[in-house]
Amino acid sequence: MEGANGLNRNETILSGLLTEQYAYFYRIAYSYVRNEADAQDIVQESAYKAIYYANKLKQPEYAQTWVTRIVMNEAISFLRKHKREVPAPEEETELAVTTEEISKEEKLDLKSAVEKLLPEEKTLIVLRFYEDKKLEEIAEICEEALSTIKSRLYRTLKKLRLDLEVTEESEGGFS
Repeated sequence: MEGANGLNRNETILSGLLTEQYAYFYRIAYSYVRNEADAQDIVQESAYKAIYYANKLKQPEYAQTWVTRIVMNEAISFLRKHKREVPAPEEETELAVTTEEISKEEKLDLKSAVEKLLPEEKTLIVLRFYEDKKLEEIAEICEEALSTIKSRLYRTLKKLRLDLEVTEESEGGFS
């Protein structure tokens, strides 16, 4: 069923969502590729796919989750196609891991450790700490059971912690 603008209901919902939440989708893409132009391309390609496949969106109330998944898949696909190292960003949104002050060196070590993660692990960290998503929302976006997300996130955080401890020991501790 088409509206006055020639778009069906899902296309209208998605078009509005993409316009309103562009910054959110851009941050997701950027967290993977660390390049403004590439992140914009990924969001643009994701928007195209979301509108093109709008008829596959079964529940419009989950449109944001559906588009987030498309953006994540596009970003991962982009990284696979380009098989390149992700450049370290000069400025980046910090992980909301702790409220206490941490040194610049510790921030760089944390960013480096996150960059070493597998795409699936990085997705969990990005959604949980960069985008402040609840575990239930992450499970929905990743189309996995909540218990699976919890255990994967726990393992990923443990992996990060170990990597940071090794980095700290090899550098002789933080000053």
